[in-house]
Order: sequence, then C-alpha cells, then structure tokens
Amino acid sequence: MEHLEGNEQQSTPIWAIFSDLMAALVGILVLILVWVIGVQLELSQSLAEEKAKREAEEERRIALEQALEDPLTKGLVTFSNGRIGISGNVLFELNSDQLQADGVEVLESLVVPLKTYLTQHDELLMVSGFTDDLPMHRSSRYQDNWGLSAQRALTVTRTLMELGLPNDRVFAAAFGAHHPAVPNVDAESRAQNRRVEISTVPRATSDTDADSETEAES
Repeated sequence: MEHLEGNEQQSTPIWAIFSDLMAALVGILVLILVWVIGVQLELSQSLAEEKAKREAEEERRIALEQALEDPLTKGLVTFSNGRIGISGNVLFELNSDQLQADGVEVLESLVVPLKTYLTQHDELLMVSGFTDDLPMHRSSRYQDNWGLSAQRALTVTRTLMELGLPNDRVFAAAFGAHHPAVPNVDAESRAQNRRVEISTVPRATSDTDADSETEAES
C-alpha cells in the first residue's frame, strides 16, 4: 500500500506539467488566431479602400469624358486613361511655342466642359508638354526638348486661363522627350509624341483647410 501511494505521489507532478504545457499551447494558438483575424481584417479594409478609390477614379473619368463629349465627337482631342490628348501639330508648328489658330480653337472648345468639371470636382488640371526624341535645331531658341515642352505647356496653360479657367486650378508640367505615347521609330510616331496632355490631379488639403474642417466638426 505504501508503495502504491508513493507511485501516485510521483505521477501527480507529470500531469500538472502536461496541463501547463497544454494551457500554454492553447494560449499560443489563441494568439495566432487573433493575429490571423487581425491581418484578415486589415487586408479586407485595405481592399475595400482600394476598391472605393478605384470606383471614385472611374466615376471622375466618366464624368470628364461626358463633359468632353462634344470635342471628342468632333475629333478635336483624344481621351485615354483619364488624360486629354491634343496633337502638337494642331497646337504648334514644328519647334515653335506659338499657338496656331487651329490650336486656339481647340482650347476654346475645351474651356466650357473643363470649367463645368472643375465646379463639380475639387481637383486641379495639369497641362503637360511632350516632345519627340530628336535634338533641337541649332537655330532654336531652346537648348533642349525640356525647354520647348515647358514653354508649350505654359503657353497652353496661360491660354486656358485667359479663356476663363480659374488661375488657381491649372498648372503646367514639362516632360521633354520622356514618356512617349509610342516608340519613336519614324516620322509618324514622332508626330504622335509631340503633344500636350491635360489630366486631373487631386488638390492637396492645406493646413488651413484641415483646421477649418476640424473646427466645423467640433
């Protein structure tokens, strides 16, 4: 009898240790499960935000395309991936930064739809100038394609503002020969790359605007 009781006393600590190990394992599994659920929730939220962002961008693209229905129908401009494209040959003579009469007419056709779009969306318009990859002629007033693309973008930007677009909603950007629409392989492709594009960009919220929104909420 004493021998049996001694065996029982010796076996008790083993079960206690096993129980502690099981409790520790269960705790670890619970922590892993909580972490997995947290990651899934975070991923679901990120996917939902990305989906909402894409839907908003698609809505803005459709709204802009609808606003430009008339100049698009007449073939005065192109519209792809949210960017309005205008052929450089329509706007300017080769290596020139002076608007041609046809170019002015095209810009005039864009003012009303662009102004309508801006009144409905808190965004800016970026006017981007592009050139082909050929070097500038020695007789040119510009040292390189950067200078020509910048001045063309500025010319279009200033003309749009003179025609009625708000000055604080339009700005110019230059890309030179970079980001061609098609590879520069022949005269036709280079003509396509000599262009001006107008695209919408979000307007950054200033500190003043953020403070005003905070005060309004409080």
